[in-house]
Amino acid sequence: MTQSDAELVALAQAGHAAALGALLARHEAEMRAVALSVLGYGPDAEDAVQDAMVVALRRIGEVRDPAAVGPWLRAIVRNNSRMTVRGPRAVPVAEPEWFARPADTPTPEEALDRGAMRDWVWHAIGQLSEPDRLVTLLRYFSDASSYEQIAAVCGVPVGTVRSRLSHARRALAGGLRAAATAAHTDVTAATESRWREGHDMIATAMGGDFDRVVRESWWPDAEMVVPGGPRGGRDLAIQGMNRDLTAGVRQRLRNVAASGDVLIWETDLISPPDDPEHCPPAALWLQVLREGRVRRLTLFHPVPTLV
Repeated sequence: MTQSDAELVALAQAGHAAALGALLARHEAEMRAVALSVLGYGPDAEDAVQDAMVVALRRIGEVRDPAAVGPWLRAIVRNNSRMTVRGPRAVPVAEPEWFARPADTPTPEEALDRGAMRDWVWHAIGQLSEPDRLVTLLRYFSDASSYEQIAAVCGVPVGTVRSRLSHARRALAGGLRAAATAAHTDVTAATESRWREGHDMIATAMGGDFDRVVRESWWPDAEMVVPGGPRGGRDLAIQGMNRDLTAGVRQRLRNVAASGDVLIWETDLISPPDDPEHCPPAALWLQVLREGRVRRLTLFHPVPTLV
């Protein structure tokens, strides 16, 4: 017997990627019709549909009325399409009323962390090429989520960011259409390990021993890049950290996103009490690894994105 939308939403919210795939396959034609009505035929319309599918991965837990998931998906596509017409946009969402979730509904992050859905998502992201995986992590799992900020972090034109995201979305949406049900490695242990590693390294740095962190976890020829600022190697990183510590700046790890050889740390920057405007409120450490050690670090200060 064919399952209803409400039944598929319940399964998807419990972490079943196959259920979400079935929902998207069921509503894809209507989603595409919305995009075409706003954008006409062309790659922008397809991007709007694929982007909605990726957004649904993160936000399916916010659906208030499971029986109305079709209008919810079309609202995301409509908003994506309108933002495309208006120009560069923030992380796409549907109209706010669709996200007035009950208090006991999981957050997007909590929904993604549930079992099979979590493992499917990270497995799928891990299959992307490094450039596509990098922009995907920044777009959907960091505060540097606008096209302009991603371009600054990656040192590429905005058009290249759009192209890479389009390719990544096609791959992820295609996987969801196929409703992959194969078992994937549980990512919990790996994620917890990355959190512990990041926490320990930041704690060591805050204790004044960042040079040891760099010596142990960076390659000798590692590169450090500050978009719009200096470029250098390990010495530049050590000097910058020591300068901040001397000024009384502290950092606290807030978010970790990792897939394969791409690792993102997001930290809160805490200015000294006597100089509360000393530094930006946050930093993003984009680390590209080789054999588990940093070969390139890009240090970026995200600007909060309105959603």
